[in-house]
Amino acid sequence: MKSGADMSQSHSNKDRAARFRALHNDGSILVLPNAWDAGSARLAEDCGARAIATSSAAVCWAHGYADGETMPTAILLAATAEIVRAVNIPVSVDSEAGFSSDPEAVADFVIALARAGAVGINLEDGIAPPDLLAAKIAAIKSACEREGVDVFVNARTDIVLKRLVPPEDVVREAIARGERYLDADADGLFVPALTDLAAMDAIAQAVDLPLNILTRPGLAPVSELKAAGVRRVSAGAGIGMAALGAACRATKELLEKGRYDAMYTDADGMPNMNTLLTHK
Repeated sequence: MKSGADMSQSHSNKDRAARFRALHNDGSILVLPNAWDAGSARLAEDCGARAIATSSAAVCWAHGYADGETMPTAILLAATAEIVRAVNIPVSVDSEAGFSSDPEAVADFVIALARAGAVGINLEDGIAPPDLLAAKIAAIKSACEREGVDVFVNARTDIVLKRLVPPEDVVREAIARGERYLDADADGLFVPALTDLAAMDAIAQAVDLPLNILTRPGLAPVSELKAAGVRRVSAGAGIGMAALGAACRATKELLEKGRYDAMYTDADGMPNMNTLLTHK
């Protein structure tokens, strides 16, 4: 029998997961400003974000690790719990490839993320065969049913990002993988680095999953992405890079010129973080 704490946690998970799922199906487009810690997540919420996604790269950098599953999972779990504690909106976590090639181990890790408060994940195929990601998704869904939790699995295919197929084959391969991941019970399809609106439209029409696109320089505005059938747009590491870029400019100006203009210019309009983190 589940304890009262377990039941409360389960209800919280189901409530937040339902809210997160609804954001993909309300006729709008879900725009996710990816965060890397509790402060950046709370700031995004205060700016109007309806949900928070994490950036694996930015989270790794914030903890002194390179992106690419080099950071211990214990740190990611702790960071997830900190972010969830700081906000009142659903949180989805970039879990890279699940930190294992064993589907059952990946499922155990995702359940741990759910226990930390996450209601969604990104899970990537990378250069591995798509059947491996499909097996991971199936294992995750089985574990979620067993444990009584709900996790929105956004299946990420890296065919464009890693240039795994020629440009003329991108749509065909994205559709094939999307259908394979849908059969495994994925909840969304993420195709980072895809920028062609016609390709987005073709994929969105062919695969019965919300299509997620990653921001990039020169990408069409959100309104045009929505018209092409995209249901979710993620900033990825972009906002984290912008923050580090501002820090780099301010630091160089201070050290090389003995001036302080950049740091205060970039901080102009910033809300009182003490107030934000005191009053959720």
